Amino acid sequence: MDAPTDTLGRWTPSGRPVAPIPRMAATIAQRILVNYRVDPDIARSLLPDGIRPQIVDDSAVAGVCLIHLTAFRPAWFAPAIGHRSRNAAHRIAVEWDTAEGPQTGVYIPRRHSSSILARLVGGRVFPGTHAPASVDFRTSTDALEVRVEADDLRVRVDARRGAGIPFRSSLFETLEESSTFFRKDAVGWSPTRSGALEGLRLATDAWRVEPIDVTALSSTFFDTLPRGAAEFDHALLMHDVPTQWSSVSPPATIS
Repeated sequence: MDAPTDTLGRWTPSGRPVAPIPRMAATIAQRILVNYRVDPDIARSLLPDGIRPQIVDDSAVAGVCLIHLTAFRPAWFAPAIGHRSRNAAHRIAVEWDTAEGPQTGVYIPRRHSSSILARLVGGRVFPGTHAPASVDFRTSTDALEVRVEADDLRVRVDARRGAGIPFRSSLFETLEESSTFFRKDAVGWSPTRSGALEGLRLATDAWRVEPIDVTALSSTFFDTLPRGAAEFDHALLMHDVPTQWSSVSPPATIS
């Protein structure tokens, strides 16, 4: 027998409808965006109908977002009540058509979290279904180490950080160009437990990124693609950024 659902398709073991939370808030303690050039045909094969990859310099753009959140809570709660959460999200920069014209964002085929709370509420009372994983951040003033361990995924990122780290990318000429590209993609689509799509919008008035120098990198999500289909390009770091997330309904053109 199927689990009972509410009007948004989110289920609750008690059988009672779950009221969705309109907005969540948190502080991004660290957010690492590890970015790859990806073969456009391979990227298309990973996307649902109605969504296509954004193309930059003849390549799709994809990556993994590694994020350590503090004070994670419903937006109307005080930060002191918040929860700590460490998550990993593999993403593809995408675009889709609407009545107002093309829109851009990211498609997130895989989300993982070390937080039991994030896994419980994700996809039920708030968008974002997470699989369980161990997500470990080790940071200092000049170095970052992140490890993700799950039944179906492994990620390793080691990097140097600091004011003297240069920006190097074959996709974007400047740090500002890269920052603008990723900032505009504030909406993320991800599959629910039933296979439908749900949307999440990130908003912050304090967006700022800095380049980091990746010295060791692996992701089974990208490493298992056909040889040469995905190549690491560059990585960015955000830290100490207040933010909010709100749910977004997918347009009729996305399925």
